[in-house]
Amino acid sequence: DRISYFDPISQTADKSVRSVSIPLMLDKNDLKIKMESISSYLRNDDYFILLGMEKVDTSWKAIEKEAKGRFNEAYKTNPDVTIPEKYLFDFLPDLNCKEKKLIESMKYSLEAGGKRVRPCLVFEFANLCGEKVEKAVPFACAVEMIHTYSLIHDDLPCMDDDDLRRGKPSNHIVYGEDTALLAGDALQTLAFEIMSSDKTAELIGDKACRKGVSTLAKYAGAVGMVGGQVIDLMSENTKAPIETLREMDYKKTACLIKAACELGCISAGADEKYIKAASEYGECIGIAFQIQDDILDVTSSNEELGKPVGSDLENSKSTYVSLLGIEKCRELVDELTEKALKSLEVFGGDISSLSDFARQLACRKK
Repeated sequence: DRISYFDPISQTADKSVRSVSIPLMLDKNDLKIKMESISSYLRNDDYFILLGMEKVDTSWKAIEKEAKGRFNEAYKTNPDVTIPEKYLFDFLPDLNCKEKKLIESMKYSLEAGGKRVRPCLVFEFANLCGEKVEKAVPFACAVEMIHTYSLIHDDLPCMDDDDLRRGKPSNHIVYGEDTALLAGDALQTLAFEIMSSDKTAELIGDKACRKGVSTLAKYAGAVGMVGGQVIDLMSENTKAPIETLREMDYKKTACLIKAACELGCISAGADEKYIKAASEYGECIGIAFQIQDDILDVTSSNEELGKPVGSDLENSKSTYVSLLGIEKCRELVDELTEKALKSLEVFGGDISSLSDFARQLACRKK
């Protein structure tokens, strides 16, 4: 077993058969976990080389022990440190039931990983607004469940008909169309159950719960993400103009990212001016994210992206690339990223993580 590359954003190992999904270095100045330090694992013949370690041990167990040691030390120093994986699966129903296959299907897609963009944004904005990230956990997990359900449904034969998601067989390939459809439904309802629970109300208050549920429902529903999906389906085999494309991508992609940013502020009880600024940041990086997706759909490979490339062309869909060309698309990504960075200036705290995050998304390769 070996790890050839450890991705600090998605906390997963690319091209590997084994991984350690943990934060690895504590910045004691601002008590924030930085997903860095161990950036790569390499293997040279029979030797493991762990970058960032002064002393190199040739065994996998030594590397695993070192990584876990850094994790435990971080938690000991800062008990508020959280990562999405630590909580996501705790919210799932128990497998000891007749609908076990459904729960396994839900867990399968949640475990697929990905960049965890949305829960990370919830945490970052909660922290930026001066709240402990622990209080943002229900909102962070809820928005990731909504995102995951949308991916399950998006891959179905009646939608994009994709057999691959994040380098693994799509949910319906493993569990069948019927169970995959219901797993998506169950994740969606579970998200709102978590947000509206008594426990969440005790954490952040009834008012924040109501506002959070309303915000996520609006951005994920008929005039948000689902509406964007409908526009997407209606645009197949047509030459949709750039205005339609912008509305589709705003609703289909940016709305849920906006929701994540706003939810972080809401969980912290922040004023409207901060929620508005977070919303603008989310919209800008959301559109930039989608444009970058269109670029990667024509410049990347199945292996790099973890899903089929060229599907937009096969489905005769209009994309930013098909309408504007790659170079203009890259300019737009840069412009939107700069606008996102500008929106953060209203916050008085450390915005470096969110600034870096926007830049990383703009130049991502997967």
